[in-house]
Amino acid sequence: MSYKLDNKFVIAVASSALFDLSDSDKVFREHGEEAYRQYQRDHEHEVLSIGVAYPLIKRLLSINTAEEQIVEVILLSRNDPDTGLRVFKSIEHYELGISRAVFVAGNQPFPYMNSFNACLFLSGNPDDVREAVERGFPAGCIYPSDYIDNEADNELRLAFDFDGVIADDSAESIFQTGQLAGFHSHEKQMADEPLPGGPLIRFFTEISKLQKREIQKNQDDPAYKPKIRLAIVTARNAPAHERVITTLRKLDIRVDEAFFLGGVEKSSVLNVFKPHIFFDDQVGHIKGVASMFPSVHVPFGVKNK
Repeated sequence: MSYKLDNKFVIAVASSALFDLSDSDKVFREHGEEAYRQYQRDHEHEVLSIGVAYPLIKRLLSINTAEEQIVEVILLSRNDPDTGLRVFKSIEHYELGISRAVFVAGNQPFPYMNSFNACLFLSGNPDDVREAVERGFPAGCIYPSDYIDNEADNELRLAFDFDGVIADDSAESIFQTGQLAGFHSHEKQMADEPLPGGPLIRFFTEISKLQKREIQKNQDDPAYKPKIRLAIVTARNAPAHERVITTLRKLDIRVDEAFFLGGVEKSSVLNVFKPHIFFDDQVGHIKGVASMFPSVHVPFGVKNK
């Protein structure tokens, strides 16, 4: 009987997001494919250092138990199976529960997302991610970070910008006209109208379902600590905040924390929330955060034209 993924939480990750491939990528850029292939074979038994998405993946997989495997992570790689062997050996070394992979030998890997019911694709290749988003796939590009995950517990904290990530950028387009008063007036008039979904709406919805499962476990067993915390971190402030809440209500999604910053630096609250991953559609916002916390750029909407 075939293995079904329909009722699983599935994300797809490129090796460039899961591990630090900077050395091998340098070989590829400077010396070409054959030198890269030989380099990977020569270093096949050297464990790769962890990458930006590693804390997210490790903590997601910790939700699985011996009785229930609800989270699946699929490796989608531009490598071929030969050069990808080093990645799988590193996965085994770190004892990550990843057993399924797609190797496409230089082609785009993201078209295979739907084959595995994946709700997110993370990669370190900005061209792959940009094309994926343009074609309607939920994807994000990991940003270089110096973050080291030293926490002993398995709690997973995710932070999301709102416009251009969870919602589309229709309101953002009005804001970009430069008339803040006009934007606030428009959003106040539309306060009871939920915004259409953005590029990561499915991932946000699916992670919310996982969060609800964790909350239910806590209700069944008060000694159990839920492992997922969600935060919205947006440049919106009152009165534009109301439309965010309207949208979340329509989605039946609970967030643990919400920050309506009105121009205050996002790093000021993220330093307290301490996310294991932060999603934003503007590189300018990510630059102030990525050195401290794993961050993902979602190249969507008017700010990325």
